[in-house]
Amino acid sequence: MTLKRYDITKNGDSWDLKAHGGQRATFKADTKAEIVHKTQEFMADKHATVRIHKENGQFQEERTYQRSDDPRSSKG
Repeated sequence: MTLKRYDITKNGDSWDLKAHGGQRATFKADTKAEIVHKTQEFMADKHATVRIHKENGQFQEERTYQRSDDPRSSKG
């Protein structure tokens, strides 16, 4: 199964959740913690991966929703 990909990135004064390659944000938030929380709620019924980036744009971590869809057998 190919999973849709989303990215969480800093955009000016806000944090955005966007479909990978998309132009418009699915969600915006004032803080990184808030956008991660909104993303968890949004992904409750979806199957996708989310790449979380640092404020400077560097890749930080990737999360798979639903966890059972993760192709790797890792702890995290």
